[in-house]
This record gives sequence, C-alpha cells and structure tokens, in this order.
Amino acid sequence: MKTEQRSYWWVLAIVLAAEIMDLLDATVIAIAGPSIRTDLGGGTAFLQWLAAGYTLAFAIGLVTGGRLGDIFGRRPMFLAGAAGFTLMSLLCAVAPGPAWLVAFRVLQGLCGAVLIPQGLGLIKAAFPPDKLGAAFGAFGPVMGLSAVGGPILAGVLVDADLFGTGWRAIFLINLPVGLAALFAAALVLPRTAGRDPALRLDLPGTALLATALLLLVYPLVQGRELGWPWWCWAAMAASLPGLWLFTRYERRRVRAGRSPLVEPSLLAKRRFNAGLVVGLILFAGMMGLSLILSVYLQLGLGFSPRRAGLTQAPWALGTALGAVAAYSLNARFGGRKVLVGGTAVIALGAGLFLAFQGPWSMLPALLVLGVGMGASMTPYFDLVLAAVDEHEVGSASGTLTAAQQIGGAMGVACLGTAYFSWGSLDRVLWLELALLVVAAALCFLLPARARQEAPEPAGAQAELVAG
Repeated sequence: MKTEQRSYWWVLAIVLAAEIMDLLDATVIAIAGPSIRTDLGGGTAFLQWLAAGYTLAFAIGLVTGGRLGDIFGRRPMFLAGAAGFTLMSLLCAVAPGPAWLVAFRVLQGLCGAVLIPQGLGLIKAAFPPDKLGAAFGAFGPVMGLSAVGGPILAGVLVDADLFGTGWRAIFLINLPVGLAALFAAALVLPRTAGRDPALRLDLPGTALLATALLLLVYPLVQGRELGWPWWCWAAMAASLPGLWLFTRYERRRVRAGRSPLVEPSLLAKRRFNAGLVVGLILFAGMMGLSLILSVYLQLGLGFSPRRAGLTQAPWALGTALGAVAAYSLNARFGGRKVLVGGTAVIALGAGLFLAFQGPWSMLPALLVLGVGMGASMTPYFDLVLAAVDEHEVGSASGTLTAAQQIGGAMGVACLGTAYFSWGSLDRVLWLELALLVVAAALCFLLPARARQEAPEPAGAQAELVAG
C-alpha cells in the first residue's frame, strides 16, 4: 500500500514539474525581453511575438492535445510533449536570430499543448477518489508561484549572466527539469490512462476550432501594438459565429456516431461551464496584473530586471501561505467558500495597492495579493473537474487549460491597453476590482463542495444510537 501511495504522489510531482516548465516559459519573457532584443536585434514586433507566438500556438493546440491523450493514451502523449518541449527549450537557448527564436517559441507552444492537458487526466487515473482533492489542490499554488516566480527567476538569471549565457539561461533552466521529468515519467506514469482505440481525431473539428480561437486570440495579443485597427474588432466578432459553427458540427458528428473533438455532454454541465468562466476571469486578472506590475516597476519606478523580479517575492510567498491555509479551510468550509474568500482577499490586496504604491509600502499589498491567489486557486480545479466523467477528461483538461490561456491573453490585452492608454495604475486596479466582483458572483454557480460526504447507512446509524 505504501509503495502504491508513493507511486501516485510521484505522478503528481511529474505533472507539476511539467506545469512549472510551461508557466515559467510563458512569464519569463516580460522581464527578459529587452535583453533578448539587445542581443539579437529586431523591433518591437519581435518582442511582442516572443510572447504572442507561444501563447497563440499553446491556446489553439490545447483542446486537440487533450483529445490526443484520449485516443493514443495520456502517458505516451505526455512523454512526447515533454520530449518536444525540452528539445524546443534547447533550440530557443541557442537560437541565432530573432526569426529563429520566434519559430522555436511557436513549436514550444505546440509541444506544451500536447504535454499539459494530459496532466489532469493522469492524476485522475492514478489517485484514489478520496485523495483527488489534495492532488488538485496542489495545482493552484504551484501555478500561482510559477506565474509570479517566472519574472523573479528571469531577472536573477539575466543579471547573473551565468557562464556568459545571459538571457539564454531562462531556456536552459528547462533542460534538467525536463530530462528529470521524462525519466521519472517513463518509470511511474500509469500505462492505461485514457487510451481508447475506438476514438478517431476529428480533423475538420480541429480546423474549425483552431480558426475560431485564432480569430479571438490573435487580435488580443497584437491589438494594442497595432493601435486596435478595425480588423482586430472584426476578427474577434467573427470568432463567435466560428465557435457556434464548431459546436453545431460537433453535435452533428455525435449524431452520426463519430468521435467528436470536444464531448458535447461536457458543455451541457453547468458546473463545468461556470468553472470555465470563473477561471477565464481569474486568470485574466492574474496574468494582466502580473504584466502591469512588471512594466510599472521597470518603467514607472526605474527598477532593474533583478530588482523588479525580487520585488515580487512577497507575492510568491503569499501564494504559498494562502495555499497552505486554503487546504485546511477547504475540508471545513467547502471549496466554494474558500474560492470566494480567496477572491475577496485578492480584492483587498488590490485595494491596498491603490493606497500604497511606493517602492517599500507596496510590499504588504503584494503579500496580500499572493495570499488571495493561493487561496482561490487551491480548490478551483477540484471543484470544476469533480463532475467530469472518465470519457470527458481529455476534452475537459484541454478546454479548461485553453480557457485559462485565453483569459490570460485577454487580461494582458485589456489591462495592458488600459494602463498604456490611461497612464494610470489606479484605474487599472479599479478595473481589476470589477473583474474580481464578477468572478466572485459566478462562483455561486459552483457546488459548495467538490464531493459530498456519503451518508452513513441507516443500520449503522441505528447501531450507533443503540450503543
């Protein structure tokens, strides 16, 4: 029994290592971008595409990546994605010019889209039901710490210039993590998780969904740099009928007895849909505020990359503290109350930031923001995925992660545009508070707990009374 327990905790550790690699690579560019441009050359569009190329490829490929796990098995897809991601990290580190680096970043995003959706399904297959809450609870703090820790790590590595690598170290750091995860995954990941030979990849559905997401995400990541021309708004508007066409095609495919890309039964579940929207808003606020903070510290207060990164250390510490507190509170009060409470604490941190924005006085606000982030993300995945059936896990994982990526892109676009247009951090923080109010209200569409306690049999209750 102890060997079996060690095995499923190893599965969690491997999946979290993959999450860390992905989130670090998504966030380090905000700090390292200026140094990369100085070394390789290129214009402002090059800096934008360093982040946008990865985000676009990752967001568009996620749902398909999740379905590939259902068809071919989550273990082989995890191994393939991890190997590709590690190789692309090496190629990014040795890229000789701007075009090469952007191309490798796009391929890295596609490999991440194959790797990341397998993690949630592998955990659900490996863990007993009574341990799933603890496993999913680890995702929130790890994702929060990685999102906040990325800029810290990037600032330290770029300024340290280890062995003359400079900015290239932010990609080289993935190599030992990726190789260790690959070796461990080959030993302990369950071999039977997710494979269904009867399923086939829905190529027309993949093309329809990729087109709809491209129409939505591309203007979000490029619009601000281009001054929001008319075609950006037209493309985002066209994404809605594109998603409608995709949904209609998927339903027709199910009626014809063929395998869909996204299980229609998944989209009929209120808990899952509400969770998608809550995650989209929370990640929009988290990623958008992270970008604005990095810009404010470097351009507004004149901090170096290292100081800007280290200033966010209280945020990372708060995330860890909030996650630990939320884990114990979750069993007592239920996931929904903890999620709403964590959102309220994030709002408190934003309010403190409104009042105190000095180089030192902002540190308590960052600590409170981190506590709220850790507390809100700890119960999130368990609440949303508890009602997902086994045959829906691949679709659910890819769809949920895609919603987070799209939310992050929307947050960066909306909060970034607001900051550069208004020139005011205060107005951006008020916008952040409005997003948090909407997210907290939508949390009440989720169940109070991920899993209800099973009632005792009537006979056992009678024996207890008689005794």
